[in-house]
Amino acid sequence: MKKTIIIMAVMLLLGVSCDQSHVRQAQSPTMAGDSELDREIRRVMEKGINLEERRRQVPAIAAAFARRTDPQRARWLAALCYFKTLGTPFMPLDIAEIALAETGGYGLSGKAVSHKGALGVWQLMPHRAKSHGYAPEDMEDDEKCAEAAVRELASKLEMAAGDMVRAKKLYCGVGPDADAYEVKRRQFRREILDDLGGDGHRRAGDALPAKGSAT
Repeated sequence: MKKTIIIMAVMLLLGVSCDQSHVRQAQSPTMAGDSELDREIRRVMEKGINLEERRRQVPAIAAAFARRTDPQRARWLAALCYFKTLGTPFMPLDIAEIALAETGGYGLSGKAVSHKGALGVWQLMPHRAKSHGYAPEDMEDDEKCAEAAVRELASKLEMAAGDMVRAKKLYCGVGPDADAYEVKRRQFRREILDDLGGDGHRRAGDALPAKGSAT
């Protein structure tokens, strides 16, 4: 049921036009029939956070995902990138690019297991999943894996003293593997931003090297 609600919500996100942002902001106060998702969106908006940039990232993320998996799953995972980062320091793009770097070459499969034992779309090591309150087998559940990934990235952001780029590199680890991972992550970020078009490169943060650089 929860998965169906999120898929329906992302379909609305994919279809919403930019000039409709004021409509949601003008909604009435919380009502008894509101879903948990409705309440979370309202809490975020009450904090004065503009959701327009978040919404406009979803179609670009879904398009990038659809190059690696079927369209329905691409929309589902794009929805998770949106909803699981609400109320956090992260944008949907931040965990979308991590998913692509981790399992883009494996069809963004929830059953993906690395040679080191990392699990799920966002490739959490079992002990890291446990540190965030999840059993290793939970990582096959895309929602739980996305939640764990957001918590993991938040812990890395704290380690990196607020440096988002360094936090994303630490998500993989340190050393040559992390260096190679960072190159891939930046390539996938550029792919999504290219789909986003316009001034997305400037608005999405996390500076990218010029094309052809070896950063």
